Amino acid sequence: MEPIRIFVTGGTFDKNYNELTGELFFNVSHLPEMLKLGRCNLDVEVSTLMMIDSLQMTDDDRQTIFERCWNAPERRIVITHGTDTMVETAGVLARGMAGMDAGMDAGKTIVLTGAMIPYKFGSSDGLFNLGSALAFAQTLPTGVYVAMNGRYFAWNQVRKNRQTGMFEVVPP
Repeated sequence: MEPIRIFVTGGTFDKNYNELTGELFFNVSHLPEMLKLGRCNLDVEVSTLMMIDSLQMTDDDRQTIFERCWNAPERRIVITHGTDTMVETAGVLARGMAGMDAGMDAGKTIVLTGAMIPYKFGSSDGLFNLGSALAFAQTLPTGVYVAMNGRYFAWNQVRKNRQTGMFEVVPP
């Protein structure tokens, strides 16, 4: 079984709720707890790159994510990411992997996932999305994908539907 690298970037996935102020904030990633709760039996290595809302993510942040993916020894990578700009980051990764490898297959399967509801709320979709992303990272061919709501999408054929709170296919 190939090892899987998980890169944490923040997003709703890892937000906490301050009951006194009603604000959402970041502290530490919930990934280790989620992997334990899900009884994950995979060889995973978790690295926190940043803990930010994806709306605050900059081009430099995306470049950091790309560089860490490119330099990771693992060929299978899952990235937890905020849903608002997940597709934008997926595009940066896909174009970067193609460009760095002179248009040839970079040999990596990268799956971005997130949550519409914070994990700590109890009714979060995060655990389901994480499990799906780990499964897709093991089975999909090389490339960059988004995994949400039990489905996977090619990086350039997906969008977040803000009215339904779901990700959907965008025709090529």
